[in-house]
Amino acid sequence: MPPYDKLRVGRHSQPWHAYFVTTVLARREERLFEDYECARLVIGQLRALHDAGSVRSLAFIVMPDHVHWLFELGDRKTLGDVLKQFKATSARDINRHLGTAGTIWQKNYFDRASRNDEDLRSMARYIVANPLRAGLVAHVGEYPHWDAIWLGEDGGAVELAPWG
Repeated sequence: MPPYDKLRVGRHSQPWHAYFVTTVLARREERLFEDYECARLVIGQLRALHDAGSVRSLAFIVMPDHVHWLFELGDRKTLGDVLKQFKATSARDINRHLGTAGTIWQKNYFDRASRNDEDLRSMARYIVANPLRAGLVAHVGEYPHWDAIWLGEDGGAVELAPWG
């Protein structure tokens, strides 16, 4: 079984359920999202899906070569449909911005459905701490491409206006 097909085994879409998704650039070595505008175009697509009610975004981070996104799935689209729309629309926008054509994202993505007893805030803290673990910044607040509905720079339970 090809690796992509293995990721699909057991995949399900359940409305109002939380999912932690990771998707990676097709050519991961490119570090495309070091380009500020490309990263903001990706964030714009995360927001568009949130605003349309397809998902309720809880946390995200756009790293130089991948995206982590924690969200509750709405009742309008399946998990696969959400990721397909996200990748297609963000790829179109990035290609337009760069004056290029072609594949931006790997075909596959990794998803993990949360269990009822899991702390979504802990998952969000893990997501937004990515630049710290990668050595890109000394403090989360120094990294420009993340948001979470609960987290302040100190990791406390502070409600932020999404997409700030």
